[in-house]
Amino acid sequence: MGIMHIPGHTRQAPREVALEEIRAVMGDCRLCELCQTRTNIVFGVGNPHARVMFVGEAPGRNEDLQGEPFVGRAGENLNSILSLAGLTRDEIYIANVLKCRPPGNRNPKPDEVLACSPFLREQIRSIWPDVIVTLGNPATHFVLKTEIGITRLRGRFHQTGHFTVMPTFHPAAALRNPAWQELLEEDFRMLGDWLARHPASGAGAHAQAQGAGEPNTVEAEHNADALPRPEEG
Repeated sequence: MGIMHIPGHTRQAPREVALEEIRAVMGDCRLCELCQTRTNIVFGVGNPHARVMFVGEAPGRNEDLQGEPFVGRAGENLNSILSLAGLTRDEIYIANVLKCRPPGNRNPKPDEVLACSPFLREQIRSIWPDVIVTLGNPATHFVLKTEIGITRLRGRFHQTGHFTVMPTFHPAAALRNPAWQELLEEDFRMLGDWLARHPASGAGAHAQAQGAGEPNTVEAEHNADALPRPEEG
């Protein structure tokens, strides 16, 4: 999938396009059937210069009503454990693969992901974070282009192009499983350790971690098209 054209830009290098411009292109999106059942488009929220970007699956009921991601119980859980990574909500950016709530909180359909994913790609290019934290299987499968389950992928970092990716459990799922909640908190401590050992990238280059936090390159066939590469644009 190519780069989405943003009016007024010819090159669209990383961090060139503002999030507001991407939201303007989205407008009152009608690219899939979810436009018929949504209350609000849930674009994303947070620091446009965040070192860490969190990517979830799709808005839930509370998110759909308020137009902001992670404002329900899952959001409360996320807020409560951010400190384990030395982060606050003001320092991060949060978005979902889908910008509209699937009815009944069902899993996203492939055509919905296909329609919505260009907006997430441009959000990632705009922010150009050092770390992408994928919350749950759908977000992880999209970013890493793999069908491997979250229980096998979590607990370590992966590399896809410029980005270090940390897959972990979705905070909503962790609320229903105390064992997963413990692992989620363990992953956030690991994230905090990684951030402490790696200075802010600035231009986007970052050093490789050592030991348990060292990024593992996911096989090329799994992630070649996962995200725009640094040389694009």
